[in-house]
Amino acid sequence: MNTHAPAQHTDVLIVGAGPTGLALAIDLARRGVDALVVERAGALFPGSRGKGLQPRTLEVLDDLGVHDAIRAAGASYPVGVIWQDGVRTGEHRMFDAAEPTEGAPYAEPWMVPQWRTQEILAARLAELGGEITFGRELAGIEQDPEGVTAAFVSGPPVRARYAVAADGGRSTVRRALGIGMTGETVDPSPMLVADVRIEGLDRDHMHVFPPAEGGGYLAIWPLASTDEFQVVAGFPEGTEPDLSLDGIRKVVGARSHLAPGDVTEVRWASDFRPRAAMADRFRDGRVFLAGDSAHVHSPAGGQGLNTSVQDAYNLGWKLAAVLSGEARASLLDSYEEERMPVAAAMLGLSTRIHRGEARRGEATRQLGIGYRTSTLAVETRHGLAEEALRAGDRAPDGVRGGLRLFDELRGTHWTLLTVGAGAGAGAEVPGPPDPSALPGLADVRTVRIPSYEAYGDGVFLIRPDGYVGWAGTTAEGLASYAATISG
Repeated sequence: MNTHAPAQHTDVLIVGAGPTGLALAIDLARRGVDALVVERAGALFPGSRGKGLQPRTLEVLDDLGVHDAIRAAGASYPVGVIWQDGVRTGEHRMFDAAEPTEGAPYAEPWMVPQWRTQEILAARLAELGGEITFGRELAGIEQDPEGVTAAFVSGPPVRARYAVAADGGRSTVRRALGIGMTGETVDPSPMLVADVRIEGLDRDHMHVFPPAEGGGYLAIWPLASTDEFQVVAGFPEGTEPDLSLDGIRKVVGARSHLAPGDVTEVRWASDFRPRAAMADRFRDGRVFLAGDSAHVHSPAGGQGLNTSVQDAYNLGWKLAAVLSGEARASLLDSYEEERMPVAAAMLGLSTRIHRGEARRGEATRQLGIGYRTSTLAVETRHGLAEEALRAGDRAPDGVRGGLRLFDELRGTHWTLLTVGAGAGAGAEVPGPPDPSALPGLADVRTVRIPSYEAYGDGVFLIRPDGYVGWAGTTAEGLASYAATISG
């Protein structure tokens, strides 16, 4: 550990180059923030563990500029075929069916192997001028009122104004800070997940092999846009799965109609015991926890990676606003305030799905996640219907007055949206103030559209992460809201 070398300086140090760290780095880079991603491993994660991207995450990836690449790299989840003694005996659908709507254009999960998602994110980061430094294993981290100093097993230390732990469930940063992790074992039975090449199965379906007497669960997924399959197998409590080619061949041969030799190659393999746990806090001074370092999910329901990317999306704009002086430092308090309840809810949902107590339905799509109870959500309208959009809710898409709202929201700015009350019709109506009248909000786009039932008539200030911050019948009080955020 080289503690005497001159420190490398950056605004934000991100520890971990998984989906969380990469998404955060992209968001910061497009806002002009100097951020450094350090990764202990010598390369990006090689496996497909987190392969399901939920609709809300697809919206986030659209905003980050990688949606087209993600669509090209993936596919819809296939229908499952249930096998018994080499005979197809039924079908299984992983997720409840859903149709796109005007307000929510992405209705169902999109399957992309995690390694490919990370490649796409890393390429986008490089386009924006960001960098990843591999082979940097954290040795220790200290902080003071002005910043954070991270030491590494090799190479110079890094001095940053803030740091973000995105280094997974066994987070070195979290442990160095002494932050506890509270949780439970969802299932004591170990599971194996592996990326393999296999012969004898079609690539149009997921293949499910229910447990036979004395055996265990086996599912084999075709991995979209690759020639590989993902094997998922359960084992009795107390056993240690064999991750070798021979070990995986034995499992496939014993639990399916395939011959052991039909598994021709293992590209990556891992074992785990499903667990649900959450850090006792998501912030310690100038250090933030995001992704698996803050919450660990059962893979059931596909919530872990998605919740993690949305942690990054919530934190990125806030860090950038504080670092630029646009917002006061207290804005960063809202990260833990907003994300801890979401993480707790998603952990509970994942656990219920794993135990067969809930289906993979509307809640797993994460479109209903919002921050109505946040200090950043101010709703000034009265007498709203139960189903009405409120401050704190996700801002819906839609086309009105020749404008697509997601096109207007896309980017790093706040959006000042006036809906109805003559907007676009040439009538003289009270409109929102000029964006320059909103103190401290340096980048505000003004949009006016005719009435749209997804919003209801009114004035809406939409945050850079696509959630309604302030809502009113008129713009009265909006400047005061902006002043509470600005530096």
